[in-house]
Amino acid sequence: MSTLASKDFLSPVAKVLIAALMSIILLLVFINSRDLSKVREPDASPAQVLQLRFEDRPDGSIAIIDYKTGKQIDAVQGEAGFVRGTLRGLAQERKRRGLDSGPPFELIYRADGRLTLSDTATGRLVDLESFGPTNAGTFFRLFNASNVVTVSKS
Repeated sequence: MSTLASKDFLSPVAKVLIAALMSIILLLVFINSRDLSKVREPDASPAQVLQLRFEDRPDGSIAIIDYKTGKQIDAVQGEAGFVRGTLRGLAQERKRRGLDSGPPFELIYRADGRLTLSDTATGRLVDLESFGPTNAGTFFRLFNASNVVTVSKS
C-alpha cells in the first residue's frame, strides 16, 4: 500500500471550511424556500376606502379616476417619483400575470392611521406609511379630492 493512499487528502482546516460552507448553503436554501412575505402585522379595519383607476395620458401625466363614478379626481404631473414608482410596480405585476387594467385599486385608510394601496386584481398590498409620511401623504391627499366611502365599524 502506498503512503499517499493512507494519508488524509484534506487538512482539518479545509474540512471545517467545507462543512461551514455546506451549512451556509443549506441555510440559504431553507430561508429562500420560506414565503416571508406573509409575515406581517394584521391590518386594522378600514376606516375609509377609495376605489381608483390610473390612466396614462398622452402628455405624460397620470389621471387618477374614481372607479365608481368614472370622474377624474386628480392627476400626477411631472416627476412624482414615489407615486409613479409605486404604480409602475403594481402595473408590472398585473402585466406579468396577464391581467388587464380593469379591476380597481383600493386606497385604504385604516383605523390605526396606516395607509394601504391594494391591487384588487393581484391581491398585492403596499403599506404606504412604510415609505415615510411625505410619500404616504402623496396618496392620502386623494381622500380630500374625492367623495370618500366611510366604512362603518359594525
